[in-house]
Amino acid sequence: MQVLTKTHHTEDIELRIIGPKHKKDDVLREIKKHGYADSSDSIHWRELFPEFENEPDYSMVLRKVRSKEGLTQNELSKMTGIPQGHISKMENGKLAIGKDRAKRLAEVLKVDYRILL
Repeated sequence: MQVLTKTHHTEDIELRIIGPKHKKDDVLREIKKHGYADSSDSIHWRELFPEFENEPDYSMVLRKVRSKEGLTQNELSKMTGIPQGHISKMENGKLAIGKDRAKRLAEVLKVDYRILL
């Protein structure tokens, strides 16, 4: 018998609900049963950091996970075979990472490669 060993990557969606105010708690209680969360009191992180408004997500993720692993760009370059200049360009949003490089980076950085795309 085959056993499922991996969970599938899911993509979050945002719901916007309009209706009577007095039913809000009932509706939220029901949709939470299906894995949804009330984020009505949240704001997107980009609103808090407007200086990153034009910076692609992948560049900030790469920079953060590299930093979290305590690696310099040069060390990451040596471990992945990706030129240090390319890593710099990726971290500055000037070069797309691409699937092949994402997989090499992710292996060294111990993350799922999809967060780098």
